[in-house]
Amino acid sequence: MERLKYLLDEEELPRAWYNIQADLPTPLDPPLHPATWQPVKPEDLEPIFPRELIRQEVSRERWIPIPEEVREVYRLWRPTPLYRAVRLERLLKTPARIYYKWEGVSPPGSHKPNTSVAQAYYNMKEGVERLTTETGAGQWGSALAFATMLFGLKCTVYMVRVSYDQKPYRRILMEIWGAECVPSPSSRTEYGRRVLKEDPQNPGSLGIAISEAIEDAVTHPHTKYSLGSVLNHVLLHQTIVGLEAKRQMEMAGDYPDVILGCVGGGSNYSGLLFPFLADKLTGKKPELQAFSCEPKACPTLTKGIYTYDHGDSAGLTPLLKMYTLGHTFVPPPIHAGGLRYHGDAPLLCKLTREGYVGARAYHQNEVFEAARLFARAEGFVVAPETAHAVKAAVDEALRCRETGEEKVILFNASGHGMLDLAAWDAAIHGKLVDFEYPQELVEKALRELPRPRS
Repeated sequence: MERLKYLLDEEELPRAWYNIQADLPTPLDPPLHPATWQPVKPEDLEPIFPRELIRQEVSRERWIPIPEEVREVYRLWRPTPLYRAVRLERLLKTPARIYYKWEGVSPPGSHKPNTSVAQAYYNMKEGVERLTTETGAGQWGSALAFATMLFGLKCTVYMVRVSYDQKPYRRILMEIWGAECVPSPSSRTEYGRRVLKEDPQNPGSLGIAISEAIEDAVTHPHTKYSLGSVLNHVLLHQTIVGLEAKRQMEMAGDYPDVILGCVGGGSNYSGLLFPFLADKLTGKKPELQAFSCEPKACPTLTKGIYTYDHGDSAGLTPLLKMYTLGHTFVPPPIHAGGLRYHGDAPLLCKLTREGYVGARAYHQNEVFEAARLFARAEGFVVAPETAHAVKAAVDEALRCRETGEEKVILFNASGHGMLDLAAWDAAIHGKLVDFEYPQELVEKALRELPRPRS
């Protein structure tokens, strides 16, 4: 009988995060100060982040110890299970073996608390009293609300307005855990008021919400900003997913041929991928394939430009070297709100640029169709974001059916969809619209990329 689930004991919870910067063939391009276009100094980041997170951001140490206080919280839901999707394999009649790491068992229902818990802990240790942040679909906002509650911090979340309206239960979850949730753009900040004056019906974007959260943080005492994706320290914390999965794949007697994950900012996919990609970078598994899965409505990796850009719409953040659609880009209101970001993690972008990782883009109707197939086979209802990874896994398995290849496919099931049932209802009843962002609008946003002053 085929084994369906691989579990690690609590004692096997990793004791350190893996830092892929130690194994990069060439160093990551540094963030630049937007005024001088010179590399950002650690002290430039101190108004926004605690010192320990800044240290992790620039570190090239291969292993960063996980504090025991953080591991204690992790043990509420970690280690998470790895499943062999036997029923899905049978349904697809594929010779491929499909595995998925199930991150939907955390209290907020996704991978996000892997970093929110760490970030709340380090801020608490340095005397911070309140954290501000942005959120798209609400997974990150609810995760930070959960973490700040545990460590006695206040929390203000700026939620992209279209998702605030589409996903009220995420807001309620944040409020249960004591956070304040504000629809963005808002009248709370100077930048939010400026956006609303220009466009009172603006649906919002992660770039706008980031600007509001940063402005809030830097204009109030004892307050710092917290980011749920993109930055190096966030991806670092998420590697606990891949470290566990590596051990579980060993238990299964398998090793992935291809690794897939949805990408908005890049944290959940990088968290699964990087511990495996280390084997490719060091020459142990040169044949390993990896693909980021994104929406055609926000095609950062498949249509963006690799260059320096702001991480937010107002231009408050340092300039990051990444694939970008332009920081003024406002994507259509698709239901995968967590994937509506104009850029991506610099680490993932660098590895994509250098050919270690590929990218695929999908429409929302086809990803919901694949996720519904997955739910009928495996039972789990996944988030709209996660559905992009499911779509890629199904496609890969069907290719194996055609070629007869017995590939091992691994993807990150990054979160459940139980608070996204309105989106599922729209998908089931044919109410979703497929958006493919027009190239002329992409080019318009790219014309507004920052340029160094002469």
